[in-house]
Amino acid sequence: MRLFSLTSLTFLAALAMAMLAALLPAGASAATPTTASSTPPPPCGPFTLAFYELGLLYHHDEAGGFSGIDKDVVQALQARSQCEFRTLLESRVRIWDRMAAGSLDLSVSGIPTPERERFADFVPYFQTRNFALMRRELAQRLPTPEAFLADKARRAVVVKAFRHGPGFDSFIGQLREQGRLLEAADFDTVLRLFLARRADLMLALPTSWSPMLQKPSLMSQLSVLDWAPQDRVVHGLIMSRARLPEAERQHLRQALESLVADGTIDAIIRRHVGERMAREMRLDLPPPGAGVRKGKGGEAGGGTMP
Repeated sequence: MRLFSLTSLTFLAALAMAMLAALLPAGASAATPTTASSTPPPPCGPFTLAFYELGLLYHHDEAGGFSGIDKDVVQALQARSQCEFRTLLESRVRIWDRMAAGSLDLSVSGIPTPERERFADFVPYFQTRNFALMRRELAQRLPTPEAFLADKARRAVVVKAFRHGPGFDSFIGQLREQGRLLEAADFDTVLRLFLARRADLMLALPTSWSPMLQKPSLMSQLSVLDWAPQDRVVHGLIMSRARLPEAERQHLRQALESLVADGTIDAIIRRHVGERMAREMRLDLPPPGAGVRKGKGGEAGGGTMP
């Protein structure tokens, strides 16, 4: 057997590489072949995303953490988009302040208005509307908004800075002008004021008052009044125009629209609120890129929560 020295092997290896290089097109490399599958995807994020507590949308769970529709939607969006989200908890008022100031990337369950669309893009994923809650005996005497307004001794309580939809705008405005409106920082405070009889009426989304159904003794004392059945207020992902380039916003938009289109969002909502309410909250989207179809009976620029 003929043995080669290390020097000879090195020379032969170099010669082979040179011959191979001569056979390749100009600019090609034999040392580091690449394929599309070996190229890592472009980075997406990390984005700072703020949740806020509100009923079944985002709430403390029995394990000491948080659960809710918005938490599951964000997890599904992260998996679909392959973007990294860094989440935190803020008040709703604080979220809008930060969005307007350009110090927050993303938030959830937001309602577009002309003012907000100057600093944020919105991607809808569900719709809902507000209901009026009163004690049962009072609701029998004041069954309409007009009757409630006519009784000057009655007051209502709402969350400060929330938008409650076209069907309630005039009603809330009149109460505010008459000094009959209490405004609290969050829904839990609204509920405490209402239960303490500091107010006679409160407004709430089904995702907020539905948890109270687990307390029959409480719900037996209350009436839920549908005073704005025509309202269909669309809620969506909020994306900062200042902090997210158009390409990244479009990427997230396409990912979320695909989750709506394939039924993932519907399944998440159904898991939290049941089939009946999920049908009311369902938002149908056209094929990605074709634009958002607004909820029936309302406009995407309406309002329920900020």
